[in-house]
Amino acid sequence: MAIEEKINADIKTAMLARDAGRLDALRAIKSAILLLKTSPEGLTEESAAKVMQKEVKKRRETAEIYKQQNRNDLGDVEIFQANVIEEYLPKQMGEAELRPLIQELINVLGATSPADMGKVMGAASKKYAGQADGKMISTIVKELLSKV
Repeated sequence: MAIEEKINADIKTAMLARDAGRLDALRAIKSAILLLKTSPEGLTEESAAKVMQKEVKKRRETAEIYKQQNRNDLGDVEIFQANVIEEYLPKQMGEAELRPLIQELINVLGATSPADMGKVMGAASKKYAGQADGKMISTIVKELLSKV
């Protein structure tokens, strides 16, 4: 089942269950997917995953700001929505799983110094989009290239 069809079916289920919190999160995903469909990039599983990752990150950052301002009620809503959106993302790779893959990519690309970071980051970000956090990829690439 395509991601859009799955979201639409889950929106109907949330409506019938009168689950307002989940419904808000699902509508946010649907909105992002509709915007993606009209963009030049188009809707693919990879682009949908990338957009949903952005939405999760945005909500987590917003929740953190709310927590700093002692607005835990609003922060909890953002965390809940982020968790709902994460259900539709592919399983994220951990650092231990990602490190050997990036090392292999560095070897294939022939990267030899931190000056090659852009080349490695471009390839790694494209290859592991939707499967790993960009910040974690960057940290691992930086660390591995400094050892080369």
